[in-house]
Amino acid sequence: MINIKSQRELDKMRRAGEVVARVLHRMGEIVAPGITTAQLDKVAEEIIVKSGAIPSFKGFPCAYGGIDFPGSICASVNHVIIHGIPDGTTLNKGDIISIDVGAILEGYHADAARTFAVGEISEAAQKLIYHTEEAFNRGAAQAIEGNRVRDISFAVQEYAEKNGYSVVRDYVGHGVGREMHEDPSIPNFVGHEKGVRLSNGMTIAIEPMINIGTWKVKTLKDKWSVVTADGELSAHHENTLAITPNGPEILTRLY
Repeated sequence: MINIKSQRELDKMRRAGEVVARVLHRMGEIVAPGITTAQLDKVAEEIIVKSGAIPSFKGFPCAYGGIDFPGSICASVNHVIIHGIPDGTTLNKGDIISIDVGAILEGYHADAARTFAVGEISEAAQKLIYHTEEAFNRGAAQAIEGNRVRDISFAVQEYAEKNGYSVVRDYVGHGVGREMHEDPSIPNFVGHEKGVRLSNGMTIAIEPMINIGTWKVKTLKDKWSVVTADGELSAHHENTLAITPNGPEILTRLY
């Protein structure tokens, strides 16, 4: 079932989205050489809980038989694409870190991710972060009534590949609302399916995961952390947005 939301539901998702946006804003302020991913997770959880929300990710069951996810954020460093477990890993100058955050407020989820520079980073890493965000922007611009999911997918893939990057294919964006993952799936690449037609009131998470090298991935022994198969850098940019009569509205933002 496609996830059409009422105005009341959208208002609740805006409030959840603002919690997520506050977390990511704070992450951008404190990401620096010497901090650990566990410390980042502690700060993120404090913000979520003090906002009256619940961390979406904490306790999420592993699809591959591993432990339930132990953190409130996914902290994915360098070649880790997504689902990095926050732990004692210390960030070093030159690293990049993708932080994915989810929060539940009044029964509704919001989900977003950003990739941050840790101190001064290489030009290649800077360009990767920039182009990943721009790939998101290109995809989000297609999130309008009457378009199909394929239009989003095409825009993301065309932009990324035109600039020399690859697009992760094993993991995709998704609908979001009362559940963290709802229909429809939002691939960042064009497949055989056109995907559903987009309608006003749909709420979706668009999330390009863009790699410098191959699009192929592997999962580490912790059964959560997904890394690039060739060890090259990866970046992640995600927002929850609503399809409205006035165009796409990003819900994971500061109001």
